[in-house]
Amino acid sequence: MSQSGPNAVGVDNTHRRKWNREEFLERARQREEQEEDGRRSKAKGPAVQRKPLKHRDYEVDLDSRLGKTQVVTPIAPLSQQAGYYCAVCECVVKDSANYLDHINGKKHQRALGMSMRVERASLQQVQERFELMKKRKVVSTFTEQDLDERILKQQQEEEERKRLRREKKKEKKEKAAEEDVEEGDADVAALMGFGGFGSSKKS
Repeated sequence: MSQSGPNAVGVDNTHRRKWNREEFLERARQREEQEEDGRRSKAKGPAVQRKPLKHRDYEVDLDSRLGKTQVVTPIAPLSQQAGYYCAVCECVVKDSANYLDHINGKKHQRALGMSMRVERASLQQVQERFELMKKRKVVSTFTEQDLDERILKQQQEEEERKRLRREKKKEKKEKAAEEDVEEGDADVAALMGFGGFGSSKKS
């Protein structure tokens, strides 16, 4: 039983904690200052100024290794592994679609020193470009005779390619037949018990 009065024994739970508003406002102010200093220190260096995007002045090589086989080893350097190697980013991409996505992507363009923004063209630049295109566009007199000549030329080239293919096949067949005959002669000679069907001339 607890006693009531001035000599009461027990826990005093009637006291509520008083919050000092000024102390906590000061703490909050200090914390905000520290965060602000942290933000400033992160962005201390000057912002990197990147060049705007520009079009490629080279052809992207996607067909050079088309249909070719390659031995792939895990210890080979990245440039000799299977897929398309990007020397700028030092990575290998497995197929042509992903390679195109990579070289047109933000990471690759940043490595080249370009931002993903396109430079805004001025009126004078647009007019100069139109003039250049007008000069490049030469009015040609295209006739049906030109078309017939081009078709005839393509047909002749195709016939020449077919003829060359036929000759190569014929050479391969002849070579294979000669090897078969030589193997057959060696087998017959071995069965008969002598070295071969060479000439018996003595010099």
